[in-house]
Amino acid sequence: MPDEDVILENGTDHHEVPDHHQNQELKSKKLSWQKLRRYDSLDLESRSFTAHHGHASKGAEWSVILHLAFQSIGIVYGDIGTSPLYVFSSTFTKGINHDDDILGVLSLILYTLTLIPLIKYVFVVLRANDNGDGGTFALYSLLCRYAKVGLTPSQQAEDRDVSNFELELPSKRLKRASRLKSKLENSHFAKVFLLFATMLGTSMVIGDGVLTPCISVLSAVGGIKEATSAMTEDRIVWISIAILICLFMVQRFGTDKVGYTFAPIICVWFTLIGGIGVYNFIKFDPTVVKALNPQYIVDYFRRNKNDAWISLGGIVLAITGTEALFADVGHFTVRSIQISMCAVTYPALILAYTGQASFLRNHHHLVYETFFKSIPGPLYWPMFVAAVLASIIASQAMISGTFSIIQQSLSLGCFPRVKIVHTSARYAGQVYIPEVNYLLMVACVGVTLGFRTTAKIGNAYGIAVVFVMTLTSSFLVLIMIMIWKTNIFLVISYVLVIGSVELMYLSSVLYKFNQGGYLPLAFAMVLMTIMFVWNDVHRRKYYYELDHKISPEQLKEIAVSANFCRMPGLAMFYSELVQGIPPIFNHYAANVPALHSVLVFVSIKSLPISKVPLEERFLFRRVEPKELNVFRCVARYGYTDVRNEHEPFEGLLVEKLKEFIKDSFWISQRNMDDNNGEKFDIKEEEFDDGLANGENGKEDVKQVDDQEKQQDLLDEEIEAIDKAWRWGVVHLIGENEVTAAKGAGIVKRILIDYAYNFLKRNLRQSDKVFDIPHKRMLKVGMTYEL
Repeated sequence: MPDEDVILENGTDHHEVPDHHQNQELKSKKLSWQKLRRYDSLDLESRSFTAHHGHASKGAEWSVILHLAFQSIGIVYGDIGTSPLYVFSSTFTKGINHDDDILGVLSLILYTLTLIPLIKYVFVVLRANDNGDGGTFALYSLLCRYAKVGLTPSQQAEDRDVSNFELELPSKRLKRASRLKSKLENSHFAKVFLLFATMLGTSMVIGDGVLTPCISVLSAVGGIKEATSAMTEDRIVWISIAILICLFMVQRFGTDKVGYTFAPIICVWFTLIGGIGVYNFIKFDPTVVKALNPQYIVDYFRRNKNDAWISLGGIVLAITGTEALFADVGHFTVRSIQISMCAVTYPALILAYTGQASFLRNHHHLVYETFFKSIPGPLYWPMFVAAVLASIIASQAMISGTFSIIQQSLSLGCFPRVKIVHTSARYAGQVYIPEVNYLLMVACVGVTLGFRTTAKIGNAYGIAVVFVMTLTSSFLVLIMIMIWKTNIFLVISYVLVIGSVELMYLSSVLYKFNQGGYLPLAFAMVLMTIMFVWNDVHRRKYYYELDHKISPEQLKEIAVSANFCRMPGLAMFYSELVQGIPPIFNHYAANVPALHSVLVFVSIKSLPISKVPLEERFLFRRVEPKELNVFRCVARYGYTDVRNEHEPFEGLLVEKLKEFIKDSFWISQRNMDDNNGEKFDIKEEEFDDGLANGENGKEDVKQVDDQEKQQDLLDEEIEAIDKAWRWGVVHLIGENEVTAAKGAGIVKRILIDYAYNFLKRNLRQSDKVFDIPHKRMLKVGMTYEL
């Protein structure tokens, strides 16, 4: 290709560019330059980055970790922390038939809490975070980075040179990992299935975010029936709805403020349920400690058979909100969540369930009101207030997780455009999405009005929880084999122990499908349909632009055409296409025969990493000939980066463009010096003799003069950029209308002409997502026939 890229090997650690007066030093000293490579294309996405790991806990100060650990108590554990409100009542739906059934259920709860939240999530799954961010899409992005399983053809081999991108892999067991990697890369079905599973997991977590507030708030508010008979079911429902609306209204203040407000309340809650658990354990039946023996689980299933299997749907509610541990890790750090779980949450829950079991051993008939009946009289009202507050906070865990995973799916092209608001200047992972917050509120109110009781919502709740856990385990097994290269016996042990437990729970909750279990699946189907439609058409558009891109030769023909005039100013033409100039520019040129004095094609690229450092955002390429002043730029973003909201996008791009021009000049000078070779590699005294007596001196003086002329040309080029910048920047946005091509099938026409265009009309446009000033924006329309 005639137009070459010059990209510095060491990223943004550029050499200091000599000024005009430093040229005199070239007479006597040999230039020493680091060997630099040249590239023919801007298709490379990055060189070396400085380490930037978002919220990864490595190197973080302990004071920050402990602050985040305290905050995480209020955000992450509200859901799992309020499970004692309803677990025993949801498990013994037909009452307690045998005294040892209580021990069997307690044993199931203890071992489930230990295996799933503690061992699986806190010590295994959290290790699979993507530079500090968690959730289903984080697991998918890890797989996309290691194997070419993404469906959009924008991956390049050079992506691996990004420090955040590179995976530190052990060197053993490569054969098995390579075999699995090869199978995934060569199977289109496997790629589609992985994306489908990711969308399903994401949809289920969002469904979980709808059900959590409903069941938690209804359970807590329902406790007031113990104090007064005037509290009817209708009043409980309407009070719950009022509380839910208030909860969603405070989301705009952000996780940071909400976390500091909620954390003390949840700490008090854990202290109360743990303390009451110890009180009940000592007062009623300390022998429930026998539940540590798993033999009671076997006996429980032998006695109750099918009923015991069905009751697993109630026991699984003890681990609801566990996925929030992983989904919310981007708001905090891995270490902070591990500390708060092991030091506060896990011990409090173990004590609470043990105390309730001790109480039930003497009060079988009170199983349906276990939580509030087991509270000592003087503590009833304090516990009621704490329960209501804790249940409100329980909703926060999945709401925060929902915001995080939607932000990730949006950046990876799997969700329609919505506004992402960063709510904390200190912690970049804390976000708020207004549209999603509103839709979650409407859905929660609808579910609360429709189901009205915690028993019905509990049936629906379990399916969402276990589905997400099972999908997480499936992704984790692939990561263990391909990326971590874990010993195969450990992988098999994980599948046999954790996998079998989760499949057993999944089979139980699916039994209640027609009793409300269909609800999360219905939510998931609606969300997956939206995600599939958007992602499918997004990929079709990318392939269309790739097939119809404008070559540099075509651009040169357009620019030098006699019908074209150049006007002062700088134009930025936005596109998602990385591999070339988008076809919409040809459409623009055919209708507006004028170009700005400087034109930059800005390609927006999302890398499958969480963050790209702000100062290393851009890569440039010059489109030859130089006189055109036409450049291509890749603006790289991670999936948790907010595009152009808190960064001076225009100014940063122009400054980096000028740096690129200077670096290109000095690299070209270095290559000229290499070509001259021995002529320039002479000693200082020899150079002085040459100036006085020899031909070499004349040649070197001529060379220095040429370099001075080149320096003048560089200064003129930089001045041209500055002048265009002072004249003003115009943002050209491609607004592409998409239609199904002639002869397309009815399914394709429905997908593109109706479903996608409906979503596009009712969601944010590009200028709103990028916060582009309306006074300096020009939209260019074109129809793509897909």
